[in-house]
Amino acid sequence: MSTAAIRLTCADYAQVMPLATGAVQPDRFSVELLLGKRGSWPDRAEALRRSLGDETVHGGESSMGQHLARIGRGDRSAVALPIFVLRNFTARDLYIRQGSAIRTVADLASKRIGMYSWTASGSIWYRHFLAYAGVAPENVQWTIGEIDAASAAPSDHYPDGVVGAPSGRSLSDMLLADEVDAIYSPPRPARFHPVTGPIVRLFPEFRGVERQYFADTGVFPPQHLVVLRRSVWAADRSLAPAITAVFDHCYTYHRAQTRSFPYTSPWLEAELEETTAAMGDDPYSHGLEHNRATLKIFCDMGHRLGLTEKHVTVDDYFGEYIAS
Repeated sequence: MSTAAIRLTCADYAQVMPLATGAVQPDRFSVELLLGKRGSWPDRAEALRRSLGDETVHGGESSMGQHLARIGRGDRSAVALPIFVLRNFTARDLYIRQGSAIRTVADLASKRIGMYSWTASGSIWYRHFLAYAGVAPENVQWTIGEIDAASAAPSDHYPDGVVGAPSGRSLSDMLLADEVDAIYSPPRPARFHPVTGPIVRLFPEFRGVERQYFADTGVFPPQHLVVLRRSVWAADRSLAPAITAVFDHCYTYHRAQTRSFPYTSPWLEAELEETTAAMGDDPYSHGLEHNRATLKIFCDMGHRLGLTEKHVTVDDYFGEYIAS
């Protein structure tokens, strides 16, 4: 096994901090995490760019959707590891205008929805949630653009029924002007307020909706994972399972720390107990087999949406990891 330092990009998620601070250390090699700051969305985007676009690093955080697209077109320049550094449910990210006649997911059938990306991991899971709730993604009129910033002129080629936002308009502007009926956004729109905002959530009490989704599907949506450059993996294949094991140890450390000192919010202890009752003791666990059923749903959904021409299996997606 290599004794060199492995340099990986990543957002500053709490669960990776034991590795970043050295509280968790791998044997026979070292990991240096190049972290974003203060949960910055631009920093996270930069981590994704650098993971494969910066030759001074060996890999790092990457979009599961982008990797699915790479595998779908036969590009195996990156090796996916089953380290899921970002997971998030999706009902909370569905926004409407204050006073909108839309009250349920069913009301979105044949409506106009704005979304930040057609191919991003989160947007794949958004459409899985809609399909689960009985709204076929194919029956929605989709507009892709920026949530709050002025959108650039559309440059991507989208499928039928999908358009880019007009140049100079944000999706929030379009929502408030009744040019779209809802928007799906991971960051909260700038004009959102849960009670008084011109933009509000479709599901103010989203926890119950997301708990039911999990109970019915078993899915806690993974969105970002860790990738290695293929050259790094090829030079020492044992790094793939070893790095995965280190991140899993890091998560176990963080989980124990959180449960021992549940003081990051006044009622975190109650939250932890409720989460365990609803989702089991290990909802963030890394590893391939533990997550295989969810990963299959993700790959199947990507193919259904036309993001991959051929059907990518879980074993295709993690082919190099399995071969390590």
